[in-house]
Amino acid sequence: MYNLLQQLVNNNELHAKWLNTLSFMENAGARKISLCEHPTKVNIIQLKHAAEEHRHAYYLKKQIGKINFQICSSYDNRELLAAKATRYYLHQLDIQTCRYLKENFQLSGEELKYAAYLFVTYAIEVRADELYPQYQQVLTEKGHKVMVKSIILEEEGHLEEMIQQLKNFHTDWEKYAVAILTLEHKLFDNWIICIEKEISNA
Repeated sequence: MYNLLQQLVNNNELHAKWLNTLSFMENAGARKISLCEHPTKVNIIQLKHAAEEHRHAYYLKKQIGKINFQICSSYDNRELLAAKATRYYLHQLDIQTCRYLKENFQLSGEELKYAAYLFVTYAIEVRADELYPQYQQVLTEKGHKVMVKSIILEEEGHLEEMIQQLKNFHTDWEKYAVAILTLEHKLFDNWIICIEKEISNA
């Protein structure tokens, strides 16, 4: 991952697309959180997460201006890295998590939506807790103008909040979370492979 991040940061066009891809994923995550909301029973943590993920999407989009103001103005496929895999990643994690939770908890409707929100968000926060610090390390080493330190701090807070919510959801939550992390790991690895292939063919 470290070597891939170095390649991306060293190339302005690829770096802009990388930021845009991260922005797309933060935005997609925020939208999914909102879709999981109960019509009336929406807690403040869920609202906070959706708002902060939207802000991360905006912040990352704004960072592109430090590289080039004239590129990556949209989330069109041509302005994302490995667009198909990028769109597939979070969507598939949601679907596979719902399937797993349905089988293991016999949930449906709003209960299934909320449980999926908890476990998918947890898995994404674990990933963010690993990815963003590595990215910031490369940026710092190169003295780059782009920064993601503010996102790192908020994602750490999100992870702590998700763990607390999962503890309230089920006493044995960690056993189920490991299964969801395994699903996410496979999807993430596939996403990275697709990015590497796209870069090597560019």
